Amino acid sequence: MGTPMTATVTPIRREAQPSLDPIMALVAADMNAVNSVILARMQSDVPLIPELAGHLIAGGGKRMRPMLTLACAKLLDYAGERHHKLAATVEFIHTATLLHDDVVDQSGLRRGRSTANMIWGNAASVLVGDFLFSRSFELMVEDGSLRVLRILSNASAVIAEGEVNQLTAQRRIETSEERYLEIIAAKTAVLFAAACRIAAVVAEREPAVEEALDQYGRYLGIAFQLVDDVIDYVSDGATMGKDAGDDFRDGKVTLPVILAYARAEAADRDFLREAIEGLRNEDEDLVRATGILRGTGALADTAARARHYAQRAIDALASFPAGQARSALIEAAQFAVSRAY
Repeated sequence: MGTPMTATVTPIRREAQPSLDPIMALVAADMNAVNSVILARMQSDVPLIPELAGHLIAGGGKRMRPMLTLACAKLLDYAGERHHKLAATVEFIHTATLLHDDVVDQSGLRRGRSTANMIWGNAASVLVGDFLFSRSFELMVEDGSLRVLRILSNASAVIAEGEVNQLTAQRRIETSEERYLEIIAAKTAVLFAAACRIAAVVAEREPAVEEALDQYGRYLGIAFQLVDDVIDYVSDGATMGKDAGDDFRDGKVTLPVILAYARAEAADRDFLREAIEGLRNEDEDLVRATGILRGTGALADTAARARHYAQRAIDALASFPAGQARSALIEAAQFAVSRAY
C-alpha cells in the first residue's frame, strides 16, 4: 500500500489595508493625557464656549495632528510630558481653523454632523475659534520654549495666509498647479509639519532631526489634502463626513479640476469654467464634472501624486531606527492615501 498523500492548504490572504490602528495604539496612553488637557482648557465661565467647542472636538475626528506629535516623540524616545500640552495646542489650532473654515465655506456638514455655524451661527463660531486660538497660545507660552513658540505661531500665520490665498483663487479656473500646491502646503501641510517638528524640539534633538520630521509631516499633509480633493468628487457624505461635491459647489479650484481643465475638449472646458464660476452647480452638473475628471485621468493622476508625496514622507523617516514608532508613522502615511474613494 502506497504512502498516503498529504497536502498543505495555504489560504489566500488579501493584504490588509493600512490603518491608523498602529499609531493609535502607540500613543493611546499619551492621548488620554492630551484629551484631559483639551477638556480642561476648553472650559470657560461663558457656557456657549465649551458647548460649541465640545461639539466639534467631540465630533469623531481622528486627532491625526496631535497623534503625530506624540508618535514623533515616541520615535525619539522622549520620556517627558511637555508634548502632551503641545499636542493639545496643535489640536486647538486645527479646531479653530475648522470653525473659521466652515463659516467661510458656509459648510453645513462636518464629520457627518451639522457644523457649529449651522447650529449656533457664524458669529459664535468665529468667536469661539478665536478663543481656541488664544488658548493655544497660552499653552505655547506655558511650555516656555521660544523655539516651540516660533514654530507654532509661524504655522498659525501661514495657515491664515493659505486660507486667504485659497479665497482669492476661488472660482478662478486659470489657477495654476504651482499656486494650488502653494495653497495646500500652507493651509494643510504646515500644521502637519509643525506637529511633527516640535517633538524634536522637546526631545532636544539636533536640527537635522527637526528637519526630517518637518519633511515627513509636510509631505504627509500634502498627500492627505490631495486625497481629500479626489474624495470630494467620488465619495458620499457618509464616507466623507461632509457633503459630497462641496468643493465643486464652492468653486474651489483643486488639483483634479486644474488637470482636467488643461486636458479636456473645448466643450468640457467651457462647462468646467461655468461650473467653477457658479453657473452650473446642480446635482447633474456634479455628475458631469466628475465624468470629465475621470475621463481625463485627472482623478487618477491626483491620487498618484498623493502616493508620490506619501512616499516622500516615508523616505524622510529613513534615518530613524526601525521599530514600532517608525512602523506606525509609515503606516499612517500609507493610510492617508488608501482611504476609501
